[in-house]
Amino acid sequence: MPLKVKKLVSHAIIPKRTSSGSAGYDLYSTEGYVILPGHRAIVSTGISLILPEGVYGRIASRTGLSIKNGLQTGADVIDPDYTKEIKVVLFNSGTNHFHIQPGYRIAQLILERFETHDVVEETSDSNDLE
Repeated sequence: MPLKVKKLVSHAIIPKRTSSGSAGYDLYSTEGYVILPGHRAIVSTGISLILPEGVYGRIASRTGLSIKNGLQTGADVIDPDYTKEIKVVLFNSGTNHFHIQPGYRIAQLILERFETHDVVEETSDSNDLE
């Protein structure tokens, strides 16, 4: 099943893997930002997704940005029924201002399978949870 991507702005960049061994698809900024040390930004990607059945998306930090600049991602789960613009929360835990330009690789999207199950409340006298 394909990962379907819709550009919401003409200059958005479709997520792509940089090699056949890459687990994640790079996500790109559509706007410029400056993130001060100790601050965060909500960065627009200009895309929306239709995820394959049984899959959710997880937004993960790019290792290089984390190690070199102290940038970390937050709010990183994309539910299968979420169809609005994908935005990336970036925290600057480094000591320098971080500048993002349009087209900059800001994070990676990792697709993961999941299961859901009915939740059943057990009574307090039940020993089934031990």
